[in-house]
Amino acid sequence: MEFRDNEAIYLQIAAYVSENILLGKWQAEQKIPSVRDMAIELEVNPNTVMRAYELLQTMEVIYNKRGLGVFVSPDAHTKVKAYRKERFMEQELPGLFKEIFLLDISMEDLQQQYEKFKKENYNEDKQ
Repeated sequence: MEFRDNEAIYLQIAAYVSENILLGKWQAEQKIPSVRDMAIELEVNPNTVMRAYELLQTMEVIYNKRGLGVFVSPDAHTKVKAYRKERFMEQELPGLFKEIFLLDISMEDLQQQYEKFKKENYNEDKQ
């Protein structure tokens, strides 16, 4: 995982976990890597992973079963999607709209690029 300088690492780890849930790599009630295993995998301090997991637990996306590990909550997909959608609509979309306006990009151009992106990155035939 490549970390960006403009965002706290624990938030990027929380986003990584959330993305795995949204993509269906980690299903409801599935055990996810322990704090220690995730820290080794991502080459970060375990305290950083712990902070990300605590944030996700507060959001009720994951939960800890004492002695068994950390698991994906039953409604994690719905919660992650709602949170990320709200965040995107409020923080990212205004800047995107500004660029679309300034560059005079048509909705047709956007649609074509979106379809191309989906095909190249999330085509189910590739999985």
